[in-house]
Amino acid sequence: MGKTLIIAEKPSVAADIVKALPGKFTKSKTHFEGGDYIVSYAVGHLVSIGFPEEIDPKFQKWTLDNLPILPEEFPLSVLPNTKTQYNALSKLIRRKDVDTIVNGCDAGREGELIFKYILKHAYTRSVAGKSIRRLWLQSMTLNSIQTGLQNLRENEEMQTLEDTALCRSEADWLIGINATRALTCYNSRHGGFRKTPCGRVQTPTLSLLVKREAERRAFVPSDYWELHADFHCEGAVYQGIWIDTDFKKDPDNPHANKKRIWEEKQAVAIAEKCLGKEAAVEETHKDSSQTPPQLYDLTTLQREANSRFGFSAKNTLGLAQALYERHKLITYPRTDSRCLPEDYSESVHNVLKRQQGWQYGEFAAEALSKGYLKKNQKNKRLFNNKKISDHFAIIPTSGLPGTLSEPELKIYQMIVQRFLAILFPAAIFHNTRRVSIVEQETFLTEGKILVEPGWKAVYGSKPGAGDAKTLVALP
Repeated sequence: MGKTLIIAEKPSVAADIVKALPGKFTKSKTHFEGGDYIVSYAVGHLVSIGFPEEIDPKFQKWTLDNLPILPEEFPLSVLPNTKTQYNALSKLIRRKDVDTIVNGCDAGREGELIFKYILKHAYTRSVAGKSIRRLWLQSMTLNSIQTGLQNLRENEEMQTLEDTALCRSEADWLIGINATRALTCYNSRHGGFRKTPCGRVQTPTLSLLVKREAERRAFVPSDYWELHADFHCEGAVYQGIWIDTDFKKDPDNPHANKKRIWEEKQAVAIAEKCLGKEAAVEETHKDSSQTPPQLYDLTTLQREANSRFGFSAKNTLGLAQALYERHKLITYPRTDSRCLPEDYSESVHNVLKRQQGWQYGEFAAEALSKGYLKKNQKNKRLFNNKKISDHFAIIPTSGLPGTLSEPELKIYQMIVQRFLAILFPAAIFHNTRRVSIVEQETFLTEGKILVEPGWKAVYGSKPGAGDAKTLVALP
């Protein structure tokens, strides 16, 4: 029986995999080697699609005459900055004593592409008979890596993911190469070389920004007025805002709403008519509930981190990646799912038990003592196999943090709070709507008080929170 070669996406991950394997390993410049295993690594992308001139020398010249460039097969080339590591990997892949090659790159589309491009470029007849397997990790804890190694996936299972990765890569190349050359040739038609980059993602994104900026510049400010009134009733004081009860949305004036008055004379006239007059008051009450938000996927984590802390999307991804790889505190962050597998309740229970020893321990303890996990067992917003693609939602692992930087701690706190919150009951509010009619003019007062915090307790909300000023009871 030969050796198994595991190729990770980066050196730090390779080192973690080695810790999860049995036996002693010798470390060299490019890989770790033990009795049964060799663990090496890429350094991100080592191989990519080559340039058009590598297909045919005639494409060296940028001209509209040879567009579009639609190769039957896309040429692969080794990136010059990482050629040394690629050469080391290709030798390991071709070694006669290696009979199994395991893709240990990140468990996602990009990790699949990195590995398959390396394998394809290094492929020879000596590689043809070797078994290809997939190591699929949801988190970087030692237990998770060991479980992954015991449950390697067959290469055939990964075919659809490989096809998706190749499709994305080739689409980027086709649009980037052809559109960039076409636009550059057009813009350079009067002389010179005016390079005009165009990309599958960057150009539509730029278009969104340009359109939004055009709307901003075309916006014409308009003055409007609002009427705010103070109402007094035997010592009780509350405020109301004038509303137009006959208001209907106008497609030609999207900025109009029932609280805005567009003519100063009308605002003054209403104020003078109502000043010092008695009001007839009608009041309605209604309870409402607010369910907890779903777990984070990468996009919602990035959006909320930007809103709360001003972190850029790139910065949030880097922090989440560090929490996943270096600290091993969260599950795989590059996910588009906000649910967990339906058989994951035991793992959630273990994480809850561990979280009792950290900052939000009282809420983890409450979730356990009151059986919130069991009550959520059939909650499809939480456990739903149909809403999971390659990875499930971002949640904490069973590890607890040691030393984290301030930004890392903020992201970790967000993930832990969201994990705990979704297990808690809905928040219950008491809503009040008070209408005060003065001389046939209507003033609206609305307020909301938190009666039962439910999941909002995890975020520090307490019963009675709300806009108390608008909710003064009338005699």
